[in-house]
Amino acid sequence: MGAVTCVGILSPARAAAAPAAAPGLDDPAKKEIAMKLVSSAENSSLDWKAQYKYIEDIGDGRGYTAGIIGFCSGTGDMLDLVELYADRKPGNVLAKYLPALRRVDGTDSHDGLDPDFPGDWRKAARDTAFQQAQNDERDRVYFNPAVRQGKTDGLRALGQFAYYDAIVMHGDGGDATSFSSIRRRALRQAKPPAQGGNETTYLNAFLDARVWAMKQEEAHSDTSRVDTAQRVFLRQGNLDLNPPLDWKVYGDSYHIG
Repeated sequence: MGAVTCVGILSPARAAAAPAAAPGLDDPAKKEIAMKLVSSAENSSLDWKAQYKYIEDIGDGRGYTAGIIGFCSGTGDMLDLVELYADRKPGNVLAKYLPALRRVDGTDSHDGLDPDFPGDWRKAARDTAFQQAQNDERDRVYFNPAVRQGKTDGLRALGQFAYYDAIVMHGDGGDATSFSSIRRRALRQAKPPAQGGNETTYLNAFLDARVWAMKQEEAHSDTSRVDTAQRVFLRQGNLDLNPPLDWKVYGDSYHIG
């Protein structure tokens, strides 16, 4: 009888002690939300798949900005993308621009790219091989490192997204406004859950550091993608980034049901 009674008591306790973990940002449904959130800020649209063809010089000193994550001709990630596309599909419409992309890397120059590069980018964007290359480079350079670091810090989906959005905008180089520098700035103010800290307190510190970094550059000085988007979810306690979601960027309202 004692054995039966113990089993009856311990089984529910064991189940209660191990609740299912909420999905991280790499869950397909959460990742789709992340793509839409970034697109609302980068392209004023939730239709992130329509951005494969996007290309313009937004005057931020990075040359052409293009594609689903804002690959830039002046920062090396566009070059990496076009090299990957050329490896997978030699002789594609963008391959001829590789020498020019190598020359303009680190500058805002269009030398060797104008006048036909934007039109050829849009042609390439109709190719599923180029679309997949954009997806893969987005994940390799931005999404996967953000989610990995977020999980290491004990953050749930919202925190992982805050990391992702920061890497998308600031990259992860060695300068004072890069993602790693933003994270270090936050760590001076609060500890993440993995270090025994409160998740909300830490995320507020991270977003404070992010806003500081954005204000260091005129092109990024509008901080609404933090103030009226990520902070809205944080104030609501929506650390798992569960829909419905309502937010604003640059004054425009968005909704995910």
